[in-house]
Amino acid sequence: MSNKKRKQQVVFWIIRLMTLGVVGVLCWILGFLIVKGAGAISWEFLTGYPSGGMTEGGILPAIAGTLSLVAGSIAVAFPVGVFSGIYTSEYAPNNKIVRLLRIMTNNLAGIPSIVFGLFGMSLFVNTLGFGDSIIAGSLTLGLLVLPLVIRTTEEALNAVPQTFRQASYALGATKVQTIRRVVLPMAFPNIMTGLILSVGRVSGETAPILFTVAAYFLPRLPRSLSDQVMALPYHLYVLATSGTDIEASRPMAYGTALVLILIVLIINVLAGLIRARFTKRMN
Repeated sequence: MSNKKRKQQVVFWIIRLMTLGVVGVLCWILGFLIVKGAGAISWEFLTGYPSGGMTEGGILPAIAGTLSLVAGSIAVAFPVGVFSGIYTSEYAPNNKIVRLLRIMTNNLAGIPSIVFGLFGMSLFVNTLGFGDSIIAGSLTLGLLVLPLVIRTTEEALNAVPQTFRQASYALGATKVQTIRRVVLPMAFPNIMTGLILSVGRVSGETAPILFTVAAYFLPRLPRSLSDQVMALPYHLYVLATSGTDIEASRPMAYGTALVLILIVLIINVLAGLIRARFTKRMN
């Protein structure tokens, strides 16, 4: 075996070991939560309301609150992010202003989530008068993931070969028709990646909802967009750290963490199925 092939095999084995290490860590975390939290999960736990200082009862209000915040934030971020990505990729000239906008978008994605929480509290809760509500929390979380949606949309559109656009123009299609019927359908599977990543981040954020929507103890379901809600990340924080009998609530904390991961997994699987369906249709 030549020295070149030997070095190549060593590199490949290092990459394999690193990949197996990452998968192993993920399996370890999931297995830990299953072992610790599976015993707490029951029908009453999933459909009941918290009681006994949140050491008893269920987490239905927290599940409903998390789902409402995920839906609200995606309803805000996805359309705005996709249209912004279309503009910067297909319409905006490649000048200094557009390059500056891209840099600012990348920087916005790196801002700590607690800063978004403070901004949301100042703008949506106080200035606009939404108060602690689903709409304030959804708008704040939508802003949080907006840079991610914009960048993934832009990258997905840029990945579509330019020859497809040129062929569409040659057949007499306008730019809008080309984007709508050629570019977007081909880019949509990759755009869905941004949606999946956004759902994963939104569902696990605690700091932004702490300032804008999260309630410490609210044993009822939300009735309108102006209501406060409980949410699984904040509920998990409360169970694990403050305000309750920590030892008594620890099984519920593990159960809540497991439910949160399962919800994110289910949403990601559904989004992945939609992505696979569009990919299959394009092929």
